Formats: sequence, structure tokens, C-alpha cells
Amino acid sequence: MNKSSTNYLKNNLVLTIAVAISTLLATSVKALQVQVSPAKPRLGDTLTVVVTPDAPVAPSNPSITVNEKTYPTFPIAPNKYRAFLPTTPLQKPGTRLLKIEAGEQTKQTSVQIGDRKFPVQRIRLSPGKAGLEATQHELSRVAELKALKTPQKLWNGAFLKPNKGRITTIYGVRRYYNGKFAQDYYHRGVDYAGATGSPVMAPADGRIALVGRVSQGFRVHGNIIGIDHGQGVVTTYLHLSRINVKEGDVVRAGQVIGAVGSTGAVTGPHLHWGLYVQGESVDPTPWRNSKFN
Repeated sequence: MNKSSTNYLKNNLVLTIAVAISTLLATSVKALQVQVSPAKPRLGDTLTVVVTPDAPVAPSNPSITVNEKTYPTFPIAPNKYRAFLPTTPLQKPGTRLLKIEAGEQTKQTSVQIGDRKFPVQRIRLSPGKAGLEATQHELSRVAELKALKTPQKLWNGAFLKPNKGRITTIYGVRRYYNGKFAQDYYHRGVDYAGATGSPVMAPADGRIALVGRVSQGFRVHGNIIGIDHGQGVVTTYLHLSRINVKEGDVVRAGQVIGAVGSTGAVTGPHLHWGLYVQGESVDPTPWRNSKFN
């Protein structure tokens, strides 16, 4: 082989390698992108997962699987999708493996969930209160509310405080009832010590998806309102003395929807405010302190 041929082969080889590297870099840039926040989540936090595929994935949105449970994503911009993933006090801290599927593209990423110590209360109930059970109608309606995954995002910005009373019980409290630890229980919301009749406000825009009353069999929840905020986010308002809305109503942030009461399984007047993401109760406080937009 002469010198000219050798130089030709060398130049060809260099060009081939350059093209391969260029293609690899281009593929890396376009690869399925996944962003998870907050940076250091703890039990009870809501994880925000933003997925950006390298190409449109219609007709179906990307999905995210964690511990064999699959969560939907919803479009938030052209070719960009988001899912909210719940964590709860009943889970264990540690590594969560997320599998993201977007059409033929797949990616796995891990998230470290930090531990969080929740307060413990000891409650002694009278025989009548201890034996109080929810009706099947009550359980079914509340389960239907929590299962909602309306594609539209109805809220905007940080959530407002639903009552002006002081907080008496925070999210995640574990309890002993009559000396026995409630293994599967945690306080699924925040309690406000508003006086009977004090206004309860919608913390964010949404649609009234549930109105339940003691007279309809809501024995434990008492008079209750449920708001669908869209994309798997719903809020609940328990033990009300008055309800100002009906199912199907569209409400705005700050709108009065009812009043504090003591209906259902309670020992005194207060508002129990719960926030559910994909059917699981999460800490509402970060939703008031941050904008989950």
C-alpha cells in the first residue's frame, strides 16, 4: 500500500470516528430527560417529576412506575409532561427507583427519600366513639373522589390557608388508641381550631366533586366537601357545620365553601383539611409554601 492510500484510509477513519462521536453527542442531547424535585424529599412530600421526550409520544402520555405502581403524566408544555408522586408516613425511607416510559423510550432514575419523625399522640376514646365505623356509601364516595385524575390543571400558584384558626394537629401524626398503636394510621391532613361557624375557604381553584352530609350516611367524615384541582390532586374538608356549594360548582381560591363544625367522629369543633395526590394523603403544608405549577 502506497503512502497516498495510507493517508486516505487514515483520513477516512478519522472522519468515521468524528461522525460517530457527533452522532453519539446528538443522541445524548436528545435523550429522554427527567427532572425530579424537591432536591431532598422526605416522607410525606410530593415529588414533582418532569419528563421531556426527544420526540412526540402521542397518542399516550409518558408514564412513571414506582414499586410496581404506575402513575400518569400530564402535558405542561409542548413535548413536556409532569407527574406528581406521593410519599407517606407509612412508607420506608430510602431509594425509590423510577421507571419512565415515553413511547419506545425508557429511562430509569433513582430518588433518595429521607426519613421524617412524626409526633405520636395517645388518644382515649369512649366506647361509643371507639366503635364508630364509616358507612359503605361514605367510603365509596370518598374513594371515588381520591381516584380522580382529571387531565386539566385547574389551580394556579401556591394554595391558600383554608381557615384562619390556629393549627392544632399537623400532618402525619401517629396515634395510640386506648393504649393500642394504630399501625396503619397517620393523620391524613391538618386540623384548624376554627370556631363553629367560622368560614372555610377553597385554597385553590377547582371543581366541587363531592358534597356529603351526615344525613346521607357520612358518619365518620361528617359533613364533607371534596374539591378536584385536576391532574390527580384533590382536597377534602371534614366535620363542617354548613356547606355553601353543590357538586359540579367551579370555585375560586379564597371563595367561602362552608363553615367549621363538629359533625362526624370528632371531640370538638375544628376543620380537618386533607390533600391527596394520586389517591394518597400527602403533607398539604408544602403546597401552601411553594408553587406546584
